[in-house]
Amino acid sequence: MQKTILASQTVLEYLGHHFCGMPMHQAYAKINLGLHITEKRTDGFHNIETVFHLIDLYDEIKFAAFKKIEVLTNNEDAPGGEQNLAYKAAAQLQKHAGISKGVKITIKKNIPVGAGLGGGSSDAATVLRELPEFWKCKVTEKDLQRIALSIGSDVPYFLKKGTALGRGRGEQLEYFSLRIPFTILVCNPVIQVSTAWAYENCVPTKRATDFKRILAEGMKTPSTLVEKLYNDLEPVVFPHHPSIAQIKKAMADSGALFALMSGSGSTVYGLFANPGRAEEVAGTFSKIGLATFITPPNFSPAD
Repeated sequence: MQKTILASQTVLEYLGHHFCGMPMHQAYAKINLGLHITEKRTDGFHNIETVFHLIDLYDEIKFAAFKKIEVLTNNEDAPGGEQNLAYKAAAQLQKHAGISKGVKITIKKNIPVGAGLGGGSSDAATVLRELPEFWKCKVTEKDLQRIALSIGSDVPYFLKKGTALGRGRGEQLEYFSLRIPFTILVCNPVIQVSTAWAYENCVPTKRATDFKRILAEGMKTPSTLVEKLYNDLEPVVFPHHPSIAQIKKAMADSGALFALMSGSGSTVYGLFANPGRAEEVAGTFSKIGLATFITPPNFSPAD
């Protein structure tokens, strides 16, 4: 049976020879602007409050007609075959639509795997959003939402491009306008943190919070973010992965107005008033082997 994961050079050559001119779909990464874990549910999941926000980093996805569902990716760390979330999305759509068509899905992974940036979930949502047109079938928004949630808690968010307050498992979404007037520096130490482990070891709290208000104030007065915006998983992750805590501190010491771990980690992001300074810090991190990405002020993929 053909492997669904190819070496990076091999898959890039395949893309170059066979997918030239094919439409490319962008699956954007997200950061969590705050994460409050309110309680553990009886189904094993946790109820949360968080704000999802897209950044200028995306995987590139293309479709081609094929006799079955197959997923190719240039990152060997990404799950292969039926474990890949993009594969699950295509299989669920195929079953829902009652069709026998297949598809070859090629994914150029630019988003680090297991980094708290939602790369796999974004890939799955992009497949759910774009594949029906490729297959010439119709799926209602309600059904897309249902299928997305069956794949992962944050997959529903990625069905649209925007900023959203997420509650419940993260699927209860309230989209709202948020422009971040700062440069966002994202830094990933190439460490994979288990989301299931992080949530299993967290301690839910009942403290009141209003992330939308905090963010609105924080875009004008960044000290508000430092005082009031938090991630409940940092106390779980930092003792086991001190290098992640060190990145957060290094960002603050290097001029970031605010820094926080995204989701369950391992990515940390910082907000910089000076774009040049953000570039300098990114360069310093890159020299010691850390992956860095820059999002310009007021970025929105919907523009």
